Amino acid sequence: MKKILVIGSNGQLGNCIRKIAPDFGLDYEFIFTDSETLDITNQNQVNDFFAENKPKYCINASAYTAVDLAEQEKDKAFAVNAGGVAHLAEACKEHKTLLIHISTDYVFDGDTNLDYSEDDFTNPVGVYGQSKRKGEELALEISPKIIIIRTSWLYSEFNKNFVKTMLNLFSQKEELGIVGDQFGQPTNANDLAEAIMDIIENPDKTFGIFHFSNYPETTWFEFAKKIAEFSKSSIKLNALTTEQYPTPAKRPKRSTMCLDKIEEIYHIEPKHWENSLEECIITLQNNQKS
Repeated sequence: MKKILVIGSNGQLGNCIRKIAPDFGLDYEFIFTDSETLDITNQNQVNDFFAENKPKYCINASAYTAVDLAEQEKDKAFAVNAGGVAHLAEACKEHKTLLIHISTDYVFDGDTNLDYSEDDFTNPVGVYGQSKRKGEELALEISPKIIIIRTSWLYSEFNKNFVKTMLNLFSQKEELGIVGDQFGQPTNANDLAEAIMDIIENPDKTFGIFHFSNYPETTWFEFAKKIAEFSKSSIKLNALTTEQYPTPAKRPKRSTMCLDKIEEIYHIEPKHWENSLEECIITLQNNQKS
């Protein structure tokens, strides 16, 4: 039985992988870790863990994701998102483990009207994006035989995310302002979890960087409008400009990614973001009833 090590199992993606793991129980043994059971910033701890468990696959779903706080905690962000990734890449190379590392659309600056391909120039505008890009670079320098998946605007029924924050605010407020001039692709973490398992199960592995999200692009404002529609909220939403809603970290204005490569090579067809969002809200509503 092949072992799959899932790092960051308490996060959104980790929880989504945990949810579907029983479907693959006959073929794979899943090992779920968090920062307490495996500190990826500690090279010795990573090496010892790999030597003891010998995973066939390693899914790195862990990350420092506090985009605004990263501007103050640069060292911490780089320790996890760059240094930690390098430690995993070294261990995976030594033990012949396939590393599947999750990255972000925030490696791009957003100053384009074209969809970003995997080969396009990266120019992150904030510390979070810079630390994630450095992690990509270090991992590929250590071993080209890894898979990096850039995703965007991740949400799910687990943990804190935009969808759950909106639903909470809708229940508290009558009116809300949402940024309407930043474009990207919402991604249901459940869809990403399934895509990762599709890649693992594919016998013909192609290495390198891939983009995965739901499609097409939208804005945070339009995203919020759909959340309100699907949850049957009567809240009044107002579109704001980025200038009207300043944040400590600058964000890309348009980080829309081209999804052709993962579909052509791994035959993974992304879902429309509205369909995946509706599924998530139904799940959240059912969870509330139970």
